[in-house]
Parts: sequence; C-alpha cells; structure tokens
Amino acid sequence: MRFLVVLIIVLLLAWKFWPRQPVPTAEESFIGPQLESLKKAEQVEDQYLDALDEKKRRIEQQSDGG
Repeated sequence: MRFLVVLIIVLLLAWKFWPRQPVPTAEESFIGPQLESLKKAEQVEDQYLDALDEKKRRIEQQSDGG
C-alpha cells in the first residue's frame, strides 16, 4: 500500500515539474500564410470603406452647399 502511495506521489511530482512545450501562435502554425492573406484582405476592405465614407462625405457636403 505504501508503494502505491509513493508511486502516485512520484508520478504527480513528475507530471507537475515536467517541462512543457510552448504553444505556438497561429502565425507560427501551418495556418500562418492564410492569416497573412486574411490580414491583407482586411486592410483592402478598410481602405475601401474609408474611400466610401469620404465619397459620401463629399456628396453630402456638395448637396448642402449647392
């Protein structure tokens, strides 16, 4: 019985102090290239929406001043 308790304690300590592998981020994993493409697409979308907002602002400014 003591042997079983000692074995459990040793296994728990080994599990506790076992070096852990760092978890890779998404950019470091196999999906990294797809994320780069997605970020570029988000930048293009943001530029497009900014251009639409600017165009809408100019149209409103011209219709108010006209």
